[in-house]
Amino acid sequence: MQTSELAPALPALRQTPARNWRDLAIHPLVLRLVSFSIALALWEYAGRIPLSPAFPTFLETLAGLGSLIADGSLFKAFMITLHPLVIGLAISVVLGVGLGVLMGLHQPSEWLIAPLFIIAQAAPLAALIPILTFAYGIGLTAKIMTVCIMAMPVIVLNTLGAVRNTPQSLLEMSRSFLATRSQCIRLVILPAASPMIFAGLRLGCAAAFIGVILAELLITPTGIGDLISYNQSVADYPKMYAAILSIILFSVLFIEALERIEHTLFRPETRA
Repeated sequence: MQTSELAPALPALRQTPARNWRDLAIHPLVLRLVSFSIALALWEYAGRIPLSPAFPTFLETLAGLGSLIADGSLFKAFMITLHPLVIGLAISVVLGVGLGVLMGLHQPSEWLIAPLFIIAQAAPLAALIPILTFAYGIGLTAKIMTVCIMAMPVIVLNTLGAVRNTPQSLLEMSRSFLATRSQCIRLVILPAASPMIFAGLRLGCAAAFIGVILAELLITPTGIGDLISYNQSVADYPKMYAAILSIILFSVLFIEALERIEHTLFRPETRA
């Protein structure tokens, strides 16, 4: 090949490393790491100013987290917290998705039930916790009810919207192929609604984590709520923030796992 033929390709070859670096710089994982690094650096700086005597640095919080892990108190607290959380989430998912699908397929059911969940989503549900305590005591039932009332409205309303927004073209195609109503629901409506239903599940899970911590702080101090309350009372702020950080990390990882499941099952175009 002559030099004149190679000349047009030389600029592209020279730009390849720069393009690779640019692609790496805008990679989602790199941007997430940069975002976390900035947030943690600001946390460390705010703790060293100090922003408040009750605000530890990030490194002090990590040391507190290591102490909680070493003495086993964090693991024991998580086991207690996960008990009402798992039960409440299971009830919210099964009942919430079922009610959402029912209302999406049967309009009179929507007129009857949907206003209750719309009001519940807009209302300050944390204010209902004392009423739940008065009605169900300070045991497991009140905590499960708290998780349900926080998580279920989001799941129900997202499922309702997902079923109602099924593309009309898909429904017409199924009718043209003489599909029965059950086949239409099972093979067209539910697969089309699944991504939005999973989005509602992620939001509902986030609300459930908030609900279980509120229950442990306002009903009886147990689990992670007990770690937060106790370390606040003895002014051990690094351990208090470590307990808060641990539940945040756990909820983020749990919701990220749900998103991975959603992409694997219902969004094959994003697997790459």
